[in-house]
Amino acid sequence: MTTASANLPPPTDANRDVDQYLTTDGARLRFRDGGSGPPVLMVHGWTLDLEMWEPQVAALRGHFRVIRVDRRGFGLSSGSPSVDQDIADIGSLCEHLALGCVALIGMSQGARAAMGFALTEPARVSCLILDGPPDYGSNTVPADDDVPLEHYRAIVRERGMSAFRREWSAHPLLSLRTADRHMHELLGAMILRYPGNDLVESVVPQGVPQDSAGIGSIDLPVLVITGDHDLPSRTQAANHLAGQLPDTERAVIRAAGHLSNLDNPQQYNTVARAFLERFAVPVL
Repeated sequence: MTTASANLPPPTDANRDVDQYLTTDGARLRFRDGGSGPPVLMVHGWTLDLEMWEPQVAALRGHFRVIRVDRRGFGLSSGSPSVDQDIADIGSLCEHLALGCVALIGMSQGARAAMGFALTEPARVSCLILDGPPDYGSNTVPADDDVPLEHYRAIVRERGMSAFRREWSAHPLLSLRTADRHMHELLGAMILRYPGNDLVESVVPQGVPQDSAGIGSIDLPVLVITGDHDLPSRTQAANHLAGQLPDTERAVIRAAGHLSNLDNPQQYNTVARAFLERFAVPVL
């Protein structure tokens, strides 16, 4: 069941890019909605939130309606984290905003939700950008061997969230190549906002639905992105995924790690905008 929060303002030009909230299936989701043009919905990665996309908003909002959401259990959204529920939440947000067809950008764990929605609701997706996706084998279950979740759960149990945040911040997936102080501050603030519910509750992220027709059935334009300094496992995963999809382009962002949109926003924005200009569907 989806309901608009009582303090949710109507999406006018004046307030579209401020925090708004949607209550759906027992969670209160924070989102921002700004710009005009073909709608683009951005889905963040693990321990991050909608503010990871700040470097992209200014570059895209003059040409697209840019919508960002805190996945449930992340950032300022309530609820228990669940990638399967993320898929339903994307649908609820699209319904709430009357988006008939949307371009999806999914980063890392958020790529699972983006692909899951494309598989279950293909007519509602114009194109996909999958940024640093996890590996998908023949049974469509993504493997996150590069994120030692059980180890991090043990740290939270034994030493608390502060200890986890220190160790996770040193993980190669979170290592920024850029010297831009603002990007480091942006990332640090997101890690502090991450509540850690999925570590405390031992939530299993799940992934693309097992009863789906398979990744190869995503008959949409897809752009797969990685940074040139991303983990070898993620580069291999991206190449593997690109080979499974029927209509795929591949882009590598220079001087960038896993968080390539923060490391090299100029190239990232150029690549993403060029793809979206070709394939994002205008609102009729």
